[in-house]
Amino acid sequence: MNAVFFGVVLLQILTPALGYGTGAPTEACGNMKPGHKGIVPQTSQSPYSIQVSNTTFTSGKPITVTIIGPDYGGVLLQARSGTNTDALGSWGSPPNNTKYLTCSKNSKGAITHSSPDMKNNLVYTWIPPASYSNIYFVATVAKDKAVYWLDVRSANLTRDGPGSGADPESVVTPGLLMITLLISTVLQK
Repeated sequence: MNAVFFGVVLLQILTPALGYGTGAPTEACGNMKPGHKGIVPQTSQSPYSIQVSNTTFTSGKPITVTIIGPDYGGVLLQARSGTNTDALGSWGSPPNNTKYLTCSKNSKGAITHSSPDMKNNLVYTWIPPASYSNIYFVATVAKDKAVYWLDVRSANLTRDGPGSGADPESVVTPGLLMITLLISTVLQK
């Protein structure tokens, strides 16, 4: 009986300390809170920032995203638009010690840590969706289980407009315009 009691007590002590060492739970997708019991986010300025490869995006053309700052053990990273909490686009192959997290019914909608091993300057690849004109990246970055920052954001990115590398479906090229005019002229005769 004492062994069972000791085992139960030991499990209760160890379980909270383990936290989410293998990644954020899907329940964290909307509010981005890790759910570490009794631990609140830092209120100080975050030492982390999100660096992106472009200020504009085109559907299907990858953007690289890097979390800059000191080493971190945990991360939850998504692309969003406006006040919508849906995870947008999809992420390319996750770097070492990270993995996909299904958010907003999107199996590649978010990236989270797969181990508590320290990470630094990992490069994540994001593929934009076909819709949305403005997006930003948002992350929760945990130095460790007890120290984390919510709402680490990138600058806003805007969709490329026609003629500046926009989606092929929305671009009218001079050649296409010329062919359309020729066909129109021939059909009128």
